[in-house]
Amino acid sequence: ERTRVLLTSSAYVHLKEFDISKHTRNLAPASKAILLSGPAEFYQQMLAKALSHYCESKLLLLDITDFSIKIQSKYGCTKKEPFHKRSISELTLDKVSSLMGSFSMLSQREVDPRGTLRRHTSGNDLKSRSIETSNRPPKHKRNASAAPDISSTSSVSGCNKRSTNLCFDEKLFLQSLYNVLVSVSATTPIIVYLRDVEKLLESERFYKLFQRLLNKLSGPVLILGSRVVEPEDDCQEVSERTSSLFPYNIEIRPPEDESQLVSWKTRLEDDMKMIQFQDNKNHIAEVLAANDIECDDLASICHADTMCLSNHIDEVVVSAITYHLIHTKEPEYRNGKLVISSKSLSHGLSIFQEGGSRSFELDTNTDSKRKGGEVSSKSESKPESSAPENKNELEKSLPSNKNDNPSPPKAPEVVPDNEFEKRIRPEVIPANEIGVTFADIGSLDETKDSLQELVMLPLRRPDLFKGGLLKPCRGILLFGPPGTGKTMLAKAIANEAGASFINVSMSTITSKWFGEDEKNVRALFTLAAKVSPTIIFVDEVDSMLGQRTRVGEHEAMRKIKNEFMTHWDGLMTKPGERILVLAATNRPFDLDEAIIRRFERRIMVGLPSIESREKILRTLLSKEKTDDLDFHALGQMTEGYSGSDLKNLCITAAYRPVRELIQQERLKDQERKKREEAGKGTEETKDEEEAAEEREILLRPLNMEDMRKAKNQVGASFASEGSGMNELKQWNDLYGEGGSRKKEQLTYFL
Repeated sequence: ERTRVLLTSSAYVHLKEFDISKHTRNLAPASKAILLSGPAEFYQQMLAKALSHYCESKLLLLDITDFSIKIQSKYGCTKKEPFHKRSISELTLDKVSSLMGSFSMLSQREVDPRGTLRRHTSGNDLKSRSIETSNRPPKHKRNASAAPDISSTSSVSGCNKRSTNLCFDEKLFLQSLYNVLVSVSATTPIIVYLRDVEKLLESERFYKLFQRLLNKLSGPVLILGSRVVEPEDDCQEVSERTSSLFPYNIEIRPPEDESQLVSWKTRLEDDMKMIQFQDNKNHIAEVLAANDIECDDLASICHADTMCLSNHIDEVVVSAITYHLIHTKEPEYRNGKLVISSKSLSHGLSIFQEGGSRSFELDTNTDSKRKGGEVSSKSESKPESSAPENKNELEKSLPSNKNDNPSPPKAPEVVPDNEFEKRIRPEVIPANEIGVTFADIGSLDETKDSLQELVMLPLRRPDLFKGGLLKPCRGILLFGPPGTGKTMLAKAIANEAGASFINVSMSTITSKWFGEDEKNVRALFTLAAKVSPTIIFVDEVDSMLGQRTRVGEHEAMRKIKNEFMTHWDGLMTKPGERILVLAATNRPFDLDEAIIRRFERRIMVGLPSIESREKILRTLLSKEKTDDLDFHALGQMTEGYSGSDLKNLCITAAYRPVRELIQQERLKDQERKKREEAGKGTEETKDEEEAAEEREILLRPLNMEDMRKAKNQVGASFASEGSGMNELKQWNDLYGEGGSRKKEQLTYFL
């Protein structure tokens, strides 16, 4: 909010009421040149776009370094003889004019009547996400400090690779810029955003020329300068040159609230990667243009390769030129520049991408090379054949077809804030690494429908769960006999929900050091909030969150339970966090009462019925060869079997054809040995017999006899009429779905 007020107050006088600006000419906050200092350059661009939208003015995002690289790549440098008859001044003027001609008024669909500043891309209200700034006083009288709403933790930009050596005359450029600004400002206000202005002002000539432009400039024009400051460099002051031209400096600091700091870190992470990607491409294009080299398909290089290319650009270019000249009979020249393809760059890049692995292999094979000369001879012949292999591997990294399917989404990469979050971070399982879907579960249709409604719907349609009553479920308990598919259901939820999935066990939480157990529990929920929406899965939850009335319970276990409940649903719980605790157990009656209360839905996964067993068997045997299996009869035969028992039954039945095949092979081996001892047959007949035997080795399909024999070996692992099942039914009647919540009184006559 403070950032919005400072920017709009400073810009309103110049852009909306220019005639009144004479009354504020001696006030630094009303200067026509404002400096934005902060750790995220992309956020500064968003502020400039939002200010332009608020003031209904045009906006020029001017990156002079990128502009210089494009002119150098297209027309060459002024220091060299141009290939076109037109002068550089004309080219510069045309370039700026075409750039200004592409202006368009920003969309005014989201104009707030209160004058709220809005982001141009997402349309989210900055005011709704803003926070109060720190009470630290500004470092200078002219500076203003403001905390942003969103930004990035570390703007590792490519500014260190950006050079200020422009390939055109600064005077001609600024004259052209001045003429265009005067022309545009005559009809409408305009905001000019200059990226990395502090580095541009390091040039004495550019500083003096830009100073003249500011003194001469009039009309509804506002200049915004960008200055990137790392978060740890709080004491870095503005240079004298910059402060003389930009007397008003707005410092943008990260938010102090932890929850907003998390969104502040994660929201712009992808955007900062794109800026880094663009800076790396600009650096590559600058080096290529400086050496009269042109690459038409430079944009086809993927994001990861640009970093290595930018770090080793000189070596890669030399290797690419050599590779291009060797494999091209007649090299192509365009306007005096050598034209190469990204394929040649990828070949040079492969040397540096595989250099580390090759050196590691050489180190590990040092001992084997000392023992004999065979390994050394192989290593000498290896480079000859490795080049085309490396080339093929690198070509795979380049997008050959735009219609290729994208790679599956990965787990969100979040920087842990402390060592405890680092311990929990490996437990975050990407959804694409779990190969179980709801289609792999043969039955449990009602349970799957309930989970679809409780878990999937809030993740896919969060807009429906913003009311007072409709809120995402925070706890689901799956209980029932062992082997009924509770863990498999959790895997299917993690796979199809697409949310972050954290698998929690006692080894994840407990520590030998006193007091670290509670910190691990806190880190579990703070990390889950960062990568939300998140599903925290606790298998065999009774071992971790059992009753606190147990005799001989250790003090550490009591603290773990209390800390878990506090962060799960307590005073420290924030309503906006989308965290679901999904637990599974076959002993729900051992859970603590407070834990049971926090499980909003308690779903029993019981033993399958005849129809369910038939579906499970069909699912298990869908990919196997079968011969006239009566699944209805199999469902009747397997009364009391759980899903795990049915799987073991099918595995045992599948071993019978394997045993028969092995027995046949043994008999054939015995016959072959007898023939060899007798000396009958020639070598040709032996080869023909062996080939025929290999063709005959095929597994027969499963039949009903295999299933009947397997049933005699595999029985039900859980007594469907035993005391354990009765306890589960009683607990389900008390706490489960549709339970009475009342204990039945025993009659006098038992």
